Amino acid sequence: MRKPLIIAAMWLASALVGCASGPKFHDVESNIGATPQGKARIYFYRASTMGAAVQPSIKLNGAVVGAAEPKGVFFVDRDPGDIEVSTSTEVERKLTFTVAAGETRYVRLKMHVGLFVGHVIPELVDEKEAKEDIAGLAFTGSGGTSK
Repeated sequence: MRKPLIIAAMWLASALVGCASGPKFHDVESNIGATPQGKARIYFYRASTMGAAVQPSIKLNGAVVGAAEPKGVFFVDRDPGDIEVSTSTEVERKLTFTVAAGETRYVRLKMHVGLFVGHVIPELVDEKEAKEDIAGLAFTGSGGTSK
């Protein structure tokens, strides 16, 4: 009788380990400034806790801009043009798209089972779906406006 409760508690504890910390996005969204003139804003988020220990770096055009933290969201502001997002565990996964000045794009970092380590796969998500996904996630900040 107590064994299922112990197993459930252990599973819950392991799911919460490594989750992003910070204020909820919906609590800080109104305080986030507008996208700078001539820039595009790209949000990155990971809504799942599956594989919480796997938190690879997220690269944007070859430069690290953050990590794939479970239950976390952050953004970067960049010049318009071609974008390549990549993550790497046992294999590298890439997503390419183009952004225009003033545009906002959303990249969901989706966890998939791998042979030895899970894979974090970046995928573009439309604004409506992304806003629903990120409202309750921890806002981990901005990657800045460089490059």
